[in-house]
Amino acid sequence: MSTENLKHLERIKENIDKSNTLSEEEKSDSMKRIEEWYREDQVWGTFIEELSEFSPKIKQLLAQLGLL
Repeated sequence: MSTENLKHLERIKENIDKSNTLSEEEKSDSMKRIEEWYREDQVWGTFIEELSEFSPKIKQLLAQLGLL
């Protein structure tokens, strides 16, 4: 995850936590979803890295498909 995206997620989490309009359940569900997105992003990076070990052309192919 890019540093900029990580900063955005942290800012979102802070604002959710400070919110007076969200219930505790809504806050909890939102935080869980953000953590899930973060983990998925980490897994995607690992997946791309491992595929690239087979051939550098894999990254080019994924980029052409708009996946990078």
